[in-house]
This record gives sequence, structure tokens and C-alpha cells, in this order.
Amino acid sequence: MSVKINKKYIHGQWSSRWAFILAATGSAVGLGNIWKFPYITGENGGGAFVLVYLFCIAAIGVPIMMAEVMLGRAARQSPINALTTLAKQAGASKLWRLLGWMGVTAGFLILSYYSVIAGWTLAYVFRSASGAFSLVTADGVRSMFTGLVSDPERLLAWHTIFMVMTVVIIARGVRGGLEQAVRVLMPALFVLLLVLVGYAMNTDYFMAGVRFMFTPDFSALSAAGVLTALGHAFFTLSLGMGAIMIYGSYLPKDASIAVTSVTICLADTMVALLAGLAIFPIVFANGLEPGAGPSLIFQTLPLAFGQMPGGIFFGTLFFVLLLLAAWTSAISLLEPAVAWMVENHNVDRIMAASFLGLLTWLLGIVTIMSFSDWAFSFNFLGSDEPKTSGMFDVLDILTANIMLPVGGMLIAIFAGRVMSEKMTKQELGIRAPGAYALWAFLIRYVSPVLVLIVLLGLFGFFGFVAKLFGI
Repeated sequence: MSVKINKKYIHGQWSSRWAFILAATGSAVGLGNIWKFPYITGENGGGAFVLVYLFCIAAIGVPIMMAEVMLGRAARQSPINALTTLAKQAGASKLWRLLGWMGVTAGFLILSYYSVIAGWTLAYVFRSASGAFSLVTADGVRSMFTGLVSDPERLLAWHTIFMVMTVVIIARGVRGGLEQAVRVLMPALFVLLLVLVGYAMNTDYFMAGVRFMFTPDFSALSAAGVLTALGHAFFTLSLGMGAIMIYGSYLPKDASIAVTSVTICLADTMVALLAGLAIFPIVFANGLEPGAGPSLIFQTLPLAFGQMPGGIFFGTLFFVLLLLAAWTSAISLLEPAVAWMVENHNVDRIMAASFLGLLTWLLGIVTIMSFSDWAFSFNFLGSDEPKTSGMFDVLDILTANIMLPVGGMLIAIFAGRVMSEKMTKQELGIRAPGAYALWAFLIRYVSPVLVLIVLLGLFGFFGFVAKLFGI
């Protein structure tokens, strides 16, 4: 079946390939790199986890990112409509549109708790600027953070401010909002991270941090840790949630999908590793626990800023840039749903962004309350110890560990087996000899199979088989 795709896009386009790289890197680089990567590395034993994570980025992340960008640019529509159109063109089932719905829903759910965590960052901008971290002790930082998280009213205020910031940028559109910001913010974030690594290098514990991150100890890595590494590869690259697909739909036709995708993955991974090199030496120098969980960055970096020369300035600047990195990521999480609403319901971007932002804000209240009055313990798929924090952990596991990997696996199957080879070759435009064959092999066999193996492990399939055969 041949279906002609309308290449005239109602939402506009990036002004250049470089603008797309910055925007997509802004989507990928955010709290996932600087807040989440260090603490999940600490929780899962360090070096072995990092090694598995890097493998997931190379063997799964890069090929699937190329596939997402390709699908977006091929259809020039929001993820839901893009998969509907491309499936029709390929003569495939209409059910493929559900993949688009799953991605958009995952992004929506992630933003609901992501905004709450970004609110913590917003609060710390003002705390740092006021000098609250000057000569503070580890106990003082811990008390400061606990007081913030256990106060629903303050969390609601910061969550509200951040969601308003996000809606305002989305309402302004592609070039007028996001593109103008990322041209300055992303290079500045790299520079400041290098400054922080330089500070960490001058501590007595820098090599302890290096050894922790880059010395593999596979006895410290569980099957759940492998799943976490895979889930974070999707989370940090914004895969499986429609963000990269919608950004790809804004990509100019003459831009190389392969080059831009590899560049984005390298930049994203570099930020995560730099964040670990900056944070873990401070953790060890102050006798803190590297597996402290989501609070790690809010209990370690303030110690550094409180002790280093110019700490008020650098601390404030860091949390401002962290906030802005979170901001660009948040925009990409809501953009697919906004684009779909504009395309399908004849409303302008301001109305769509406001309505969807309100829904996200309301769901975020559930996360806020899960840190206090609505906290509960739960046992996820037979884990040894119950986790607490209620809906925050539930949403994190549901999205990062299940929805994103499943979405990525289905995107790989759609791009590698449903779309024709002629169309994927045309859209990817890979000229290097053997490069297309390598991508096709990874997207058809390696990426989906690895994701499936890890997901089966998550649901206890291999343990069940072992018991069945008495192994």
C-alpha cells in the first residue's frame, strides 16, 4: 500500500542541524544525568553498573534514537499520528498507533514527578544564592533537604512555578522558545561541570571516586541493577516517550540522522560521567553513602559549594543551570502531547500547553504527597526489601523500567521490520559503507532482543524456568 505523507509541518522546524543537536541534547541532558545517574550508580555498586550502562547506550540507545528521529522526520507529525500514518503506508496494523499513545503517556507521567524534583532544584537556587550552604555540615545539609521534602506546601509552590515555566516556553513554539534558550544553556552546563570536576580533582578522594565508577565489580551488580541500567539508558536519552520522535519531526531534511544521534548520545553520556566524577569524590570525602538515593545530589554538592572559594557564586550558577537543563527536558516531555492536541483538536499551542500543563500539575500533587502523608511501602515483583515513597517510586518504576524499554523495543521492531528497507535507507541517508547494515542488524536483532531479555528477567521468567527444571 502506498500512502503519500504530507511533508508540510504545521509546527515549524529547527533552523539548523546544530539547533536540533542542542535541543535534543537539552532533552536528554537534565536531571537524569546529574541527579539520577550518580545515585543509581551508587545504589548498584559503581563500575559494573557504569559498564553495563555504556553498553546499553551503544548497542541499544544509539540505534533506537536513530530510529525515533527517522520516524519523526519521515511523518512530520506528533508520535501518535506519525505511527498511524507510517503503519498505514507500510500496510501494517492500525494498532501501531498505540505505541505512540504509550510514549506520550510515559512522557506525561514522567513529567508529573520530574517537575516535583525540578522544584527541589529551583528551591536550591535561592538557598545557594542566600549563602545557606556556607560552611554547612553534612548533618546540616541533610536536615535542610529533609525539611524541604517533608513540607507539601513548599513543594507544591515550587512544582507550580516550574510547571508554569514549562508551559510558557512550549506555548512560544519551536524557534521562539526552546531553540533560543538551548543555544546558550547547554554549552554553559558543560563548562560548569568541568569546573566542578576540576574542584573534585583537587580533593584527596578523587581517585576513590574514579575507582568506584570505573572498576567493575560484577558481584555488586544484581539482575535488577542491569534492568536499572537499561531503563536509565532510555530515560536519560528521552527514548520511548515520543520526545525524540517529535523533535525529529522538526529536523531539516538535509541533516544527517546518524551523525546527530551519535553526537547527542556522546554528549549525554559525557555529562553523566562528568557528574559522577564531580559528585563521588565529595561523597567519599564527607563520609556520605554513595547509594543514598534520590537525595544524593542535594546532600553532596552543597557541601562542596559551602567549602570552595566563590562557593555562593558557583553553587547558585550550578543550580540555575541544572534547573535550566531540567527545564529543557521537561519541555520535551510535554511537547508530544501538545503537538498531538494541536493537530487533532483544532486548538492553538497556548490552549493545548495550558490544558495539558494543568493535568500534569494535578498528577504531580500525588508525588508531592507521597513524600509525607501518602507514603506507603510496596514490594515490587518480589524484591527483597520494600521500597517507600509511594507513588513517586511506583511512577518511576512503571515509566523508566517498563514503559520506556517496552516502547523502545517496539520502536526497534517497527523501524527494523515494519518499515521498508527502501524507506529507512532514504530517511537515514547513511553513506558510509556497511554503516546501514550495522544499524539494521542492531535494530532488528540486538536492541529488541536485549530489551526483551532484561524485561523477562524483571518479571522473574528465568527464575521460574530454573525452578521448573530444578536448576
